[in-house]
Amino acid sequence: MTVIEFNHKLVGLQGNLSHFAIMLTSNEDAAKDLVQDTFVKALTNRDKFRPNTNLKAWAYTIMKNTFINNYHRKIKSNTIVDSTNELFYLNNARKSNEESPEAQISLKEINKGINKLTIEHRKPFEMHTAGYKYKEIAEVLALSIGTVKSRIFFTRKKLMKNLSEYNPN
Repeated sequence: MTVIEFNHKLVGLQGNLSHFAIMLTSNEDAAKDLVQDTFVKALTNRDKFRPNTNLKAWAYTIMKNTFINNYHRKIKSNTIVDSTNELFYLNNARKSNEESPEAQISLKEINKGINKLTIEHRKPFEMHTAGYKYKEIAEVLALSIGTVKSRIFFTRKKLMKNLSEYNPN
């Protein structure tokens, strides 16, 4: 295959490669960059393409490998290497341990909402949020597991309705 034939066939794959790139990246601009990188690598490695083989599969493989390599490079660049004594930067908290005023107010309102519940709904809910399993709650409160699950479910629904202004959605 001549250089002109190779280039012509490669350019003919642009639409297919663009669709595949969008599938991989989920971003139109990143997909365009990936197609461009694929073309550059295909053109510079044209001598590695074996005639009478599937050019489309070869180009797709280049694109897939380029995408994977870029992903790994990006992950690696986000890794923090701390060479200080006793890992000072990694052990030093990035955020303050104090809650924001908004979070404190929200927490107070949520607790008020929980405290307004009847004891038969509040107790299973509090135990569940404290980490107890449904079975443990049922045993402690002498209830069936189904009753515990339904009380927790309805308590969540009621709290979500009453505290809808704190829902981020």
